[in-house]
Amino acid sequence: MRENTLILKSGTGLKSTSDISDQKTNFAKSEKNSLMKKHLLSALLIISCLKIFSQVEPLWIQDTSFIKELYIMKNKFQSLSFTGYLQVQYQNAGSEGITCFNGGDFPENSDSRFMIRRGRFRLDFERKSPEGFSKYFFALQYDGTEKGVNIRDMFGRIYENKWNYFVVTAGVFNRPFGYELNYSSSLRESPERGRMSQILMKIERDLGAMISFEPQDKGKKVYPLKIDAGIFNGQGLTGPCEFDSYKDFIARASIRRTNIARNLYLSGGFSYLNGGFRNGSDIFYRISGNSDGHYTFKPDRSPFNAGKKSPRIYHGADLQLSMDNSIGKTELRAELIAGTQSATYKTSTTPCMPPVNNLLQPDSIFIRNFTGGYFYLLQTFAQKHQVFLKYDWYDPNSKVKGIDISTTANFGPADVRYDTFGAGYIYYMNDNLKLLLYYDHPVNEKTSLTGYGKDLKDDTFTVRLQFRF
Repeated sequence: MRENTLILKSGTGLKSTSDISDQKTNFAKSEKNSLMKKHLLSALLIISCLKIFSQVEPLWIQDTSFIKELYIMKNKFQSLSFTGYLQVQYQNAGSEGITCFNGGDFPENSDSRFMIRRGRFRLDFERKSPEGFSKYFFALQYDGTEKGVNIRDMFGRIYENKWNYFVVTAGVFNRPFGYELNYSSSLRESPERGRMSQILMKIERDLGAMISFEPQDKGKKVYPLKIDAGIFNGQGLTGPCEFDSYKDFIARASIRRTNIARNLYLSGGFSYLNGGFRNGSDIFYRISGNSDGHYTFKPDRSPFNAGKKSPRIYHGADLQLSMDNSIGKTELRAELIAGTQSATYKTSTTPCMPPVNNLLQPDSIFIRNFTGGYFYLLQTFAQKHQVFLKYDWYDPNSKVKGIDISTTANFGPADVRYDTFGAGYIYYMNDNLKLLLYYDHPVNEKTSLTGYGKDLKDDTFTVRLQFRF
């Protein structure tokens, strides 16, 4: 067909196909322009409506009952907070399968590992009086690692608001003993608490109730003084539940951080624990001196020993001294604990369940006198860099030493003293992130026991990254 074929259209005369094509194009443009005008007009109309209705409150705002509920909810949850932190670390040990107090023992055939040491998530809720003093408080904290999830804190606090001096705490919370046990793992400089703390009170929390003298008004002269006294199950969170009727009484009197001189701050306290657990056997092993001046464990056999209390009595003192200076802050911390510990032949760790022997019979209880403690020396530079030295020791049996520790006197590895020397560096990248490098060198006592005639190769090096929100 030719391009300019003529066609007849009623009332218009003859037109070519090219003329018709031009008409269609012009018509399409006209329709498009008309549609754009309509959209523009609609947009202007919507904007005008918004301007008009912006002067009028929506119905849900005009409803006073809704406003009241909104205010109540805001008032109710304004003190609700969520915090947490994650500690991811790499460790290298001096030899495979070592016994380690820096995150647990190494696997039998491994001298290195990656691990999530702690993954904490905590919820806190607090209400205050119109004067700004606490009325009540609730905390719930979980700890998650590659091994599972466990409860770490679940407690409530009720404050007295007449004098604002007293508070009652009940649930699962830190034992009020010493300084190190109550110093948060997210703030502590060394990767772990000392060997002494981990053995005497493994997992520092316990289930119980406590009353405290804890002034809230900083203007009061007695504000620095804090006294805690509580009753606890005793085995802590290491056991599934309470297994006897004996409870631990724990008390601590302390002075909160106080400015004692220009740029010099002091805090510290004294602690006491009196508790124990049920002896399931008819034997107590007690330290006794021989005629030659040496000590040995001698059995005290009696059918009346079964059911008696295996004593745990601790006395502690701690001190923290810090000084602001031109290069940052210098701090010294020290703590000493001594007393009586009941456990078994193989370990001096506080039992989490009724001790049993290899025959699944009630195990004999060994009563030891112990001493332990630690020293920290810390220096912070420009709030970003920190270096520190740490020394801690634990002597589970302070009456016997060195080569006198032998199997012939009924002594074993649980009676060996350890001194641990550590050094670390922390880089505080920001408020939420810090890097820790730490090396520790435990030195065991040289004894007559097999395997303990020389120092074990159980050093560890730790690299840790902590995220916190």
